[in-house]
Amino acid sequence: MAPPLLALQNVSLSFGGAPLLTEASLSVSPGERVALVGRNGSGKSTLLKIAAGIIDFDDGTRFVQPGVTVKYLPQEPDLEGFATTLDYVTKGLGPGQDPYCAPYFLEQLGLTGNENPRELSGGEKRRAALARVLAPEPDVLLLDEPTNHLDLPAIEWLESQLKTTKSALVLISHDRTFLKALSRKTLWLDAGQTRELMRGFEHFEKWRDSVLEEEELARHKLGRKVVAEEHWLRYGVTARRKRNVRRLKQLNQMRAHHSEQRNPRSEININVAAGKQSGMIVIDAKSVSKTIGSRTLVRDFSLRVLRGDRVAIVGPNGAGKTTLINLLIGNLAPDAGEVRLGTNIELALLDQTRSALAPQTSLKDALTGGGKDTVLINGVQKHVIAYMKDFLFTPEQLMTPLIALSGGERARVMLARALALPSNVLVLDEPTNDLDLETLDLLQETIAEYAGTVLAVSHDRDFINRVATITIIAEGEGRWTSYAGGYADMLALRGAGVCAHLKEGETGKIKKLPASQQHQPVPKKQKLSFKEKHALETLPARMVELEARIGHLETRLSEAGFFQKNPDAFTLAGDELARARAEHEKIENQWLELEILREEIEGN
Repeated sequence: MAPPLLALQNVSLSFGGAPLLTEASLSVSPGERVALVGRNGSGKSTLLKIAAGIIDFDDGTRFVQPGVTVKYLPQEPDLEGFATTLDYVTKGLGPGQDPYCAPYFLEQLGLTGNENPRELSGGEKRRAALARVLAPEPDVLLLDEPTNHLDLPAIEWLESQLKTTKSALVLISHDRTFLKALSRKTLWLDAGQTRELMRGFEHFEKWRDSVLEEEELARHKLGRKVVAEEHWLRYGVTARRKRNVRRLKQLNQMRAHHSEQRNPRSEININVAAGKQSGMIVIDAKSVSKTIGSRTLVRDFSLRVLRGDRVAIVGPNGAGKTTLINLLIGNLAPDAGEVRLGTNIELALLDQTRSALAPQTSLKDALTGGGKDTVLINGVQKHVIAYMKDFLFTPEQLMTPLIALSGGERARVMLARALALPSNVLVLDEPTNDLDLETLDLLQETIAEYAGTVLAVSHDRDFINRVATITIIAEGEGRWTSYAGGYADMLALRGAGVCAHLKEGETGKIKKLPASQQHQPVPKKQKLSFKEKHALETLPARMVELEARIGHLETRLSEAGFFQKNPDAFTLAGDELARARAEHEKIENQWLELEILREEIEGN
């Protein structure tokens, strides 16, 4: 076996007396692809900085073969002191290296080289930093969250580039698809120590669970007591992953319904959450178009979103994903076409800026709204500390100001706030930014349990595969296409992912669907019968009557002391409410079926 290019042996490091690393080791041989994983705060970034020679350590050894070049990508690149992005990347080249590599990689990553570093967004800084470490083709690449704040085209390009590079890789990433595609060895950092799996990340979670289960068994045999919080942090993830396996099966069943026929006879079980139950049709968009400035971001787009759908919207930065989602939820008026929202819609929005709270707000006040110790979740009061633990915070963080939290922790706070609001439509704009793998598991689990409808903009392919029943992708020139299922389902049907350099007029590069895979229209009736027309005209009025009756009964049943005063009347009212809800559901389904049939006939 070839000697390592870079190695750390039994490295230890403490900050303020608290040990972060105790016996951490890392070995990188030529051509190796290593995934460095561990829960948030375990010291992954610190270990990578030690490997890069950026920070010192208390004990242990670091070895780099003479002549070996090592390049490190930090989470927050510093471009200070450089006039342009080209200047920044060129200064990263070694003696005798081809200077053409700098503009080439900048172009591939969507930059011209003339950008002023002081005016770059976070994503643009990340692209420039990637060009700087890739251009020299070093012997060892140390990449800390390389996909953070990149869009899908850039992620797919980077993935293909790293697959062909001769450099050895050490990767820290929350992107499961990225890690699975690139890693051949996994290094798990836990409790200050590292453990090595000589297989890629695809096999890591199952192996980690077995290791933790063996440790738990040994703990019981030895009769040692583990601190409750540590036990929850380390072992709780195992149970979460197993629950996700079951929910993934449920998701696949939902997708099967969508693939066959999305109609009101779907047998998906949808329970009432904290918000009122929405109507069967949540969003009905017809031939919607929107132009901002000189760019048409949405062109002649139609979509019907039914209650319980999980819709993912994907595409390059600037394609109009946020514009499309704002059109669909009624926050933005279309230039042409029509968007109709269903009845009883209650929205909860998590935007990508995470800017809704003052930095000095405490974690407790951020979650409760201030002055309270409980949070109302699905109609039940929950103590704020219990709710904090749901989102992987410890009781000691109760009064911590938001400014002291990491980017991932602040993202969790905003997620917790959004999910605590009474809603039946959850809108998530870039929800996976700054989230670690465990928090992503939590988000996916929460969405799986959510009783309403979900609209999400995301660049995380694994997240989309785990939650989406519909995927909408930008085709270029304002055109959008929807596919049943997640990202992998879309890829199988479309024949291509999000094109890395999709420009005006370049949509022809996308592989056309074969005729056998295109959605062929089923022969439809030529016209509605008299009975169907009459039902289509009269059912809405009946639904309004039932909604009024349901509202009256709900108000009556919620009156204080009603049950104690007259138990029999309370029971009768409850039975009547159940009958009214069942009749409303039946009539709504009947009307929806007829409405779909009418539109299909008129569209022929």
